[in-house]
Amino acid sequence: MNHKKRILVIAPHPDDETLGVGGTIAKYSSQGDEVFVLIVSGHLPPLYSKDDYDKTVKEANLAFTLLGVTQSKFLEIPATMIGDLPLHEFNSMISNIINTFKPNIVFCPYPDRHLDHKLVFESVMIATRPIGEGKNIDIVATYETLSETHWNAPHIEPNFTPNWVVDISECIDIKLNAMKSYESQVQKFPGSRSLEAIEALAKFRGTQAGFGYGEGFHIVRMVS
Repeated sequence: MNHKKRILVIAPHPDDETLGVGGTIAKYSSQGDEVFVLIVSGHLPPLYSKDDYDKTVKEANLAFTLLGVTQSKFLEIPATMIGDLPLHEFNSMISNIINTFKPNIVFCPYPDRHLDHKLVFESVMIATRPIGEGKNIDIVATYETLSETHWNAPHIEPNFTPNWVVDISECIDIKLNAMKSYESQVQKFPGSRSLEAIEALAKFRGTQAGFGYGEGFHIVRMVS
C-alpha cells in the first residue's frame, strides 16, 4: 500500500511555484498526494500598491486550483524586503510551517540572481536540517526559476545543474494553463517568462532525461 506523500513547495513570490514546480505539483496531486504551497513575499507597499498584491494573490489561487494544491499560505512580506526582517524571525516562520505540515519532500528556490531567492534558500537550509521534524524529510531539492536562475555569472557563482528530472509530459498543459492565470506576470515571447519559453525549458529538461517534458531539480539531500 502506497502512503500519501506530503509535498511542501516554498516560493519567494507568487508564480515561482508554477514556473519551477508546476508540472510536478500537478503530478503529485493527481496521485492523491498532499501539496502545500508557501508564498513568502509579494507585490506589497512600498514598492507596489495593495491592489497589485491582491491581483497576484487572486491569480495564485486560480493557479493553485488548476494544479491541485491542497493547502497554501501567504506570509505577506513585501518583495525585496525579506532581508529587513530579523533573521531569527524569518527562520522561525519557515520552520513553523515545516514543523506543522511535516513534509516528506521540500522544494525551495535555487540561490540565484534574485536576493529574495537566496534568502529563502538559506532559511530553508536551516529549517530542513536533519534534526527534529527535519529527520522525516526524504528529499530537499531546489528548483529553477526562469528569468532569474539562468542569470547567474558562469563559474563565478553557482550554476543550476539538475540531478533529478521529473517527467511532466502528462501535466505540461496544466502547468501552462496555471501560468496563464498569472496575467500580470506572464510576458510575451521572447520574454523569459513567456509561455513559449516555459514550454521550451520543459521540453529541454525532458529530452535531457529521455522523455517529452520535464522539470529539473537539484537535490540538496535525499535519504531512504
